[in-house]
Amino acid sequence: MRLVRITLATVGAAAMAAVLAGAWWVRTLPPLRGIAEAELSTQVLDRNGTLLRAYATPEGRWRLPATVDDVDPRFIEMLRTYEDRRFREHAGVDPRAMLRAAWQFVSNGRIISGGSTLTMQVARLLEPRTERTLAAKLRQIVRAIEIERSMSKAEVLSLYLTLAPYGGNLEGIRAASLAYFGKEPKKLSLAEAALLVALPQSPEWRRPDRSAATARAARDRVLDRIAKAGLIPADEVAFAKAEAVADGRRPMPALAPHAADQAIAALPQQKLHRLTVDAGLQKNLEDLARERARALGPNLSVAIMAVDNATGEVLARVASSDYFDERRAGQVDMTEALRSPGSALKPFIYGLAFEDGIAHPETLIEDRPVRYGAYAPENFDLTFQGTVTARRALQLSLNVPAVALLDGVGASRLNARISQAGGTLVLPKGEAPGLAMALGGLGIKLSDLTMLYVGLARGGNAVPLTERLTGAAPLASRRLLDPVAAWYVGNVLIGTPPPENAAGGRIAYKTGTSYGYRDAWSVGFDGRRTIGVWVGRPDGSPVAGLIGRVAAAPILFDAFARTGEKPAPLAPAPHGALFSTSGKLPVPLRNFRPQGVVAGDCTAQPLRIAFPPNNSRVELTTFDGKPDPLALKIAGGVEPLTVLVNGVPAAVRADRRTLFVEPDGLGFLRLTVIDAKGAADSVMVRLQ
Repeated sequence: MRLVRITLATVGAAAMAAVLAGAWWVRTLPPLRGIAEAELSTQVLDRNGTLLRAYATPEGRWRLPATVDDVDPRFIEMLRTYEDRRFREHAGVDPRAMLRAAWQFVSNGRIISGGSTLTMQVARLLEPRTERTLAAKLRQIVRAIEIERSMSKAEVLSLYLTLAPYGGNLEGIRAASLAYFGKEPKKLSLAEAALLVALPQSPEWRRPDRSAATARAARDRVLDRIAKAGLIPADEVAFAKAEAVADGRRPMPALAPHAADQAIAALPQQKLHRLTVDAGLQKNLEDLARERARALGPNLSVAIMAVDNATGEVLARVASSDYFDERRAGQVDMTEALRSPGSALKPFIYGLAFEDGIAHPETLIEDRPVRYGAYAPENFDLTFQGTVTARRALQLSLNVPAVALLDGVGASRLNARISQAGGTLVLPKGEAPGLAMALGGLGIKLSDLTMLYVGLARGGNAVPLTERLTGAAPLASRRLLDPVAAWYVGNVLIGTPPPENAAGGRIAYKTGTSYGYRDAWSVGFDGRRTIGVWVGRPDGSPVAGLIGRVAAAPILFDAFARTGEKPAPLAPAPHGALFSTSGKLPVPLRNFRPQGVVAGDCTAQPLRIAFPPNNSRVELTTFDGKPDPLALKIAGGVEPLTVLVNGVPAAVRADRRTLFVEPDGLGFLRLTVIDAKGAADSVMVRLQ
C-alpha cells in the first residue's frame, strides 16, 4: 500500500514537473510571426481592383495576398473536405486526428500522418521546420492554439491561401492560379480547383509543369474524395477528370508595365498600388499597338493614351508596342518622350484666333504663297488651295493659313497659353517662340498633347492627367480656351475626313507628321474620352512614308472601336456660338488676310490664274487642223510673268493681264504662271 502511494506520488510529481516544464517551454517561445512580417509581392491594381502587374519578392518568390473572398467558395469546401473536415469546430487542434496519428506512430514506429489541421499547417508555414519530430509537432500544436485564439476562421484560411506552397517559387493560391491557369482563383474550374487542393501536400513532386501525370493522379484523388463525401455530383466529377492538366507555367500579368514601374519607383515601400487604368481597355490597346507596330515595319513602336474627359484620369497608357521587345526599345516610355508634333498643335492656333475674334470657322482665308521675312511656309503637298474657309483649312491641315493665324495671335501667346494649361513646349536651344511652331518646330510629350486635347473636349478647361487612384478631390482645371472657341474647334475637327474604311463624323481628331517623317500623330476625342496615338522609331530615325493620316489615324479609330462603346456625342454648343455662312458673318470676320508679304510684295495681290479654272474642259476652235491660242487670264502677281506649259517655258502673246498660249494639240495641259518675285499658280485643263 505504501509502495502504491509512493508510486502515485512519483507519477504525480513527474506529471506536475512535465506540466511546469511544458509551461516554461511555451513561455520561452518567441512571439509568433504574423502575415504582416512575411515579405509579400508588390502589386499594382487597376481602377476595379484587377491585377495589372505583380513583382516577385526580394528572394524571388511570387507571394500574392489572398482572402477567402478572393477564392471560389467551392474551392474552400473542397479544401476543408480534403484537409480538415472539422475545421469549423475545433480550436486549432483536432483531437480525433491527433489520436489517429499517435496510434499510427505507436504501431509503425514512425510518423505516418501528422493529423495536422489547416491551422497547424498555417503555423508550420509561419515558422518553417524541416525536421518531422515530436518537438516540432508540439510546437505546431501550441502555435495553432495561439492562432485560433487571436484570429477568426476566415483569417486563418486567408493565411493558408496566402502562404501555402505550390511548387517552385509559387506561394499562395493566387500566384499558383495565375501561373498555372492564367486566371484568378475565383474563376477556377472544378478540375483546376482540385489540383490546387492537392498541390500543397507535395508541391515539388506534384508540380504540373514538371510531372503532369503525377499532378493528374493527385488531382483525381481529391476529386474521388469530394465525390465520396457527396460534395460534388458524380457526373461533374467525371467531367473534371477528363479535363487535361496544365503542363506549363504562364507569365505573370504585366499590363501597363511602364505605369506600374513608375508607380513603384515613386513609393518603393508601398506594397499595394492602385491606378486609374482600366485593365480591359489597357489589354485591348496593348494588343492593338503590338499588332500595328509589327504591320508597320521593323523597329517601329506605337504609343497610345486614353483619358477620361470628365476627370482627366488615364484609362490606358501603352508606352511602347511591346515592353519586352529590345529591337523596338520596348522599355523606353514614348508617352513621355519629347517629339515634334507636326501639325497636331494647329487646333490650338485656330482656337486662339476664334477666341480673339479675328476668325470664325466660316471666315475666308487665303492659302497662297506668302513670306514672313525669310520664312516662306509651304503646304505638305507643295500645292495651294486658294481661298478657303478656316474650317476647311484646319480639316485639310493647310500650313499657310495656320502660320497666318499664328502670326495674328502671336507665337509667344500660344506658348504662354499652353504653358498656362499645364502643357510643356520645348523649343530648340536658344530659340524664341516663332511661326515655325505652327508646323511642329518644337518638342512635346504625347501625355501633354493628349491632355491639351482633353481640354478641348472639356470646353476649354484643361485638367492635369492623373494615373494614381487616390480618392482625393480632382485637381483644379486650367484655362486653355474660351468655351465657344473650344466648341468651334471640336465642331471643325469632327468634320475632318476619316482615314480609309473608317466612319466619319463621330470623332473630332487631328493628325500630325513631323519634319523628316520621324513622328506620326493622331489625337481625337468624343464626348466621353480622348485618345492620343504616336507612331515612330524610339531613336528618332526617319521612316519613309510615315505620315500621321496613314500610320496613326487608323490606329486612333481602331482604339476607339476597341473601347467597346459607341463614340459619345460632343457637348452642345455653348451660349454665344455664332452659326452663319461666310457671306453673312460680320464684316470683320468675313475675310482674314495674312500680315506677311504676299508674293514677295506687300503692295501686290496674290498671283492667281483666273481662267481657265483648275480641272476644267476648254473647247478650242481649229484652223487647218491647228488649235487656236488659249486665253490665259492672270490676276495679281508682279510682272514680268513667265508661263510654263507642261513644265516647259512657252512663248506667249500678251494683252495686258491676258496671255495667249499656243498649245501643241488637244488633250491634257498643265499651265503654270510664275511672277517676278517667285510666286506661282498652276492649273490642269483638258483641251477638246
